[in-house]
Amino acid sequence: MRAARYDGYGGPEVLYEGRVPRPVAGPDQILVRVHASSVNGGELLVRSGRLALVTGRRFPKGMGIDFAGEVVEAGARVRGPAVGDRVWGVQGRAGGSATSEYVAVRPRRVSLSPAGLDAVEAVSLLAGGTTGITALRDMARVRPGERVLVRGASGGVGSAVVQLARAMGAHVTGLAGARNLDFVLGLGAHEAYDYASTGPAELARLEGFDVIIDTVASDLPEYQRLLTRRGRLVALSLGSFSSAVRLAGATLLRSRRTMFFSGNPKTPLFRDLAGYVERGEVRPVVDTVHELADIAEAHRALEAGGVRGKHVVRLT
Repeated sequence: MRAARYDGYGGPEVLYEGRVPRPVAGPDQILVRVHASSVNGGELLVRSGRLALVTGRRFPKGMGIDFAGEVVEAGARVRGPAVGDRVWGVQGRAGGSATSEYVAVRPRRVSLSPAGLDAVEAVSLLAGGTTGITALRDMARVRPGERVLVRGASGGVGSAVVQLARAMGAHVTGLAGARNLDFVLGLGAHEAYDYASTGPAELARLEGFDVIIDTVASDLPEYQRLLTRRGRLVALSLGSFSSAVRLAGATLLRSRRTMFFSGNPKTPLFRDLAGYVERGEVRPVVDTVHELADIAEAHRALEAGGVRGKHVVRLT
């Protein structure tokens, strides 16, 4: 089968469309024919070698975390999705290989995909939507009427967070590039500011924020000062080295004011996200659809920044 592969760490150019054996579903697994997979920020870190201590140096490797497709086989012990079901889910964390024609996964890693969305639309929501629900609802415990600041509000994660925060009844402020401000307002933000001209000093003139969802995680001390007395900051990236050290310390101390997590979603979270979609509270945002042969260009485009929503790789 066709699959995204790379033979060594490096820039986007190391990626290529290769051929690997089709996986076989075990007795407690399902085999999914993948129709689409998205490109996520964590995959850029893995491909570059910045996480080599975790992912190791055995090559070639696959690429891809999430997928949307159709169940084509179900193991003898599977009591969940059936052959023919349209599903969305994840293969694992950043070291997965979901950008391929087939994946074998356990049922707890998938759910039925939302009604009314095709595979490209569905997969564009997976990482951002599940991360957003976890950050807002489970980590920050956002309440209706609270003021929420979203850094990186136009990206694949930020665009979902803006919509979810609005659906949860928050007052939403987005930070994004100048050309994306109207786009962020269209997602439901009450205000949107250009991050290049509106930094922490300018934002400090506004009323404080109860929650900051930070997909950038640079300059953490400056943004922490924007929090109200009971405010909470949830970082969705490690940012700079100094920020990573600060976040590691906050995590060890189990801080409720500054938090970081690495998503590992399962079926209940996918179902929760599908509910938001089916109620019309969250919609997919696709920046560009790439073919598998253009996997290197998909990574290059995400690294270039200025993204509106998700870069998606179509497999069928």
